[in-house]
Amino acid sequence: MTQYEVEEKAVEYLKTVFDPEIPVNVLDLGMIYKIDVHPTAEPAEGKEFDIDIDMTFTAPNCPAADFILEDIQQKLEGISAVKSVNVNVVFEPEWNKDMMSEEAKLDLGFM
Repeated sequence: MTQYEVEEKAVEYLKTVFDPEIPVNVLDLGMIYKIDVHPTAEPAEGKEFDIDIDMTFTAPNCPAADFILEDIQQKLEGISAVKSVNVNVVFEPEWNKDMMSEEAKLDLGFM
């Protein structure tokens, strides 16, 4: 699997991660700030890439935070060529509804 294919798969899988309180995936909500797929320092049995994610939550004390983080971790680690996933939660810049995709804004009635 190439780095580009892993990136595509990561985006595809992130579109299946939902905040259980909001019926929109974390990517369209604008919660994912960075997806960095890079070769692992020590490849092992086809596990050639690591993924670093910078993300935030819609609120600093999001009650679903643990659920969302675990879901992201499990799904991205399920990509065959991925050795490790590091999810870094950041609060700068602070999330706001302008970060949502047009589709998410329509789904949630903001347009």
